[in-house]
Amino acid sequence: MRDFASQSDLDRIRAEITDSLDEELELQFEDEQIEALAGGEARPGGKTLDRRIYFRELFRMQHELVRLQDWIAHHRLKVAVVFEGRDSAGKGGAIKRITQRLNPRVCRVVALPAPSDREKTQWYFQRYVPHLPAAGEMVLFDRSWYNRAGVERVMGFCSPSELEEFFRTVPDFERMLIGSGIILIKFWFSISNEEQEFRFRMRIDDPLKQWKLSPMDMESRRHWEDYTKAKEDMLARTHTAESPWWIVDADDKKRARLNTIAHLLSAIPYADVPKPEVVLPERIRHPDYARGLVPAEMYVKSVY
Repeated sequence: MRDFASQSDLDRIRAEITDSLDEELELQFEDEQIEALAGGEARPGGKTLDRRIYFRELFRMQHELVRLQDWIAHHRLKVAVVFEGRDSAGKGGAIKRITQRLNPRVCRVVALPAPSDREKTQWYFQRYVPHLPAAGEMVLFDRSWYNRAGVERVMGFCSPSELEEFFRTVPDFERMLIGSGIILIKFWFSISNEEQEFRFRMRIDDPLKQWKLSPMDMESRRHWEDYTKAKEDMLARTHTAESPWWIVDADDKKRARLNTIAHLLSAIPYADVPKPEVVLPERIRHPDYARGLVPAEMYVKSVY
């Protein structure tokens, strides 16, 4: 590695590292601003994890996630991770922390909208199949084919016979995925009634978060018990030895994120992979090259 002897070089390195960490700090400040809007209201879960411990462990495990990513790419593994849970359970926040330092060509997120009229006529699993991982990829499903066992069931978007067909076929579908070489991991983010209410109220008061609230989210509050029954039935009928569910206690967002990442890292044995030494080549200079002038009006205005 090149020696950075001058103070200016060291200052630039510190600034670059700080800038890379600021992204997580911005996300954390966003979370804290939401809670500040409560006007001093106590959060239901009590005191959260100490932020120094949280950041230390998060950055350490994000480094491990990069190693895992390299292992997946090098050994051409196929990994699919399903994130399910109630609205505002923290699935998106956990996914952000997993993908934050990773290569989007290796690790990508799939969050499908409601099915189109055409998709409604297809085999139920069909619209998910094109998004499954190829060799050397990890795909994170922010909600998945389990929509049928949750929102579709509770809100009446599927018939009882369609629901029963889903429960009958989903174990076979997942066995086919696993048989094709896909490593399938399923997380259910579990929060309490009080915590969901708290998070919804914070979103209502925060203009930066209001877009996350949909009429369906509001309706889900009325159907808390129906969703609970649907969840219990789903877990009972789709938790198998080949494809188990893993429950994340998500009332504390920080602990939920760390626990999820720790479990993901433990689920796939990995190690360092051989990498060629990277050598920055010298620039080729041509004596007849003259850099052209860029018109001043093309530059973005320097507001800051």
